[in-house]
Amino acid sequence: MNIFKLLTAKITQNKNSREQNAVKSSMASQLYSDDDYGIFARENNIADSYLLNAWVNIAVNILARNIARADFTIKLQGNDVESGEIYNLFHRPNPYTSRYDLWKDTAAWWHLEGEAFWWFGSGYAGGLPKEIYVLDPRKMRHEGETTGGLDAHFRNTIRRWFYHAGSEIIPILSDEIIHFKDWNPWNPIRGVNPLISLALELEQDFYANKANSQLLKNNAIPQGILKTEQTLRPEEADQLERRWESKYGAVKAGRKIAVLGKGTNFEALSFTPEVVKLFELKRWNLYTILAKYGIPPRVANINDKTTSLSGKDTAEQHSAFWKYTLIPILRQFEQTLEAQFFMRLGIKERGVFDLWDIPELQESEDAQSRRDIAEINAGIKTINDVLKERGKEPKPWGDVWHKPKNLLATDKAGGE
Repeated sequence: MNIFKLLTAKITQNKNSREQNAVKSSMASQLYSDDDYGIFARENNIADSYLLNAWVNIAVNILARNIARADFTIKLQGNDVESGEIYNLFHRPNPYTSRYDLWKDTAAWWHLEGEAFWWFGSGYAGGLPKEIYVLDPRKMRHEGETTGGLDAHFRNTIRRWFYHAGSEIIPILSDEIIHFKDWNPWNPIRGVNPLISLALELEQDFYANKANSQLLKNNAIPQGILKTEQTLRPEEADQLERRWESKYGAVKAGRKIAVLGKGTNFEALSFTPEVVKLFELKRWNLYTILAKYGIPPRVANINDKTTSLSGKDTAEQHSAFWKYTLIPILRQFEQTLEAQFFMRLGIKERGVFDLWDIPELQESEDAQSRRDIAEINAGIKTINDVLKERGKEPKPWGDVWHKPKNLLATDKAGGE
């Protein structure tokens, strides 16, 4: 029996075993086992949150779109590389994917699954790859072994991966992929779904949405009560209800005037406290989701009733979104590529995200430039100190401080 049949039989056996077991294992045990990876997420609708939860969908799209805005550049000794095989690879990863889509897809999987996979394609035979494809992490399984000793937790050897493409299982060697992954306390080999900790909030939001839909759908909750002092037979009550709905129902009411019979009055109903709590719960879950993803409210076009969606506060939130959420992610992507791509393949060039044309960072960069100039003029820094902080190559003359012409020397304290 070949490896594909063995693997398929093993997967089927494990699936049947899980279905027969009525008692759920703990979250940690489910996440730690590679065969059970994502089971907890699927059982708790976390894996489908991008479909079922509007704010998860909005948050992931905000993150993916903005990360793709950052221009990934290739540099050699501090200079931009604008031609050659590496430049072409990242400029056009494969015939079906643009460089924008490469990073958008990577960022989307990162924020949905806590990991992303790049594959070098079926034609890869070693050396510099010709293509890059972004794979679905949910379809990735691995075959590997853990060495013994106290450091076994950190020394996991992956022999190869298997990509489950429908009925086909595609083996992929470990040196054919780049694996971006977030820290996972249960499984050091895989990333962890960032929404795991929000399982209850997402479940609450899902049922709150269903309750609100029932509230609004076809007038499921009456907006008022017809009250009468007369005794009504069931058929009379039904007839009165039909007449009222035909004239004054939500669809036909408009601005019509209600005419009530003798002894009948209409009493309007308001939302119950339980219904109001649903809206409060959804608002709480909204801010929880945004906080988890590091998105300030105004970046998601959410503003408080007492303030307008403009001005200095909005600019500061957009700038903070880049400085404290996006830039750390971009730096992590850079470091992953440096370790798993450039250094592993012995490539002299390096890849960095160039943020010079991001408007949200321009104001803070201008302010930093003014501070640098002031400190250079005051002799606190040299030009090479500033270039080093910015990751630029030093100048041959940059270590010498040049005193400004309007700066006079003094021979004693308080005098000239």
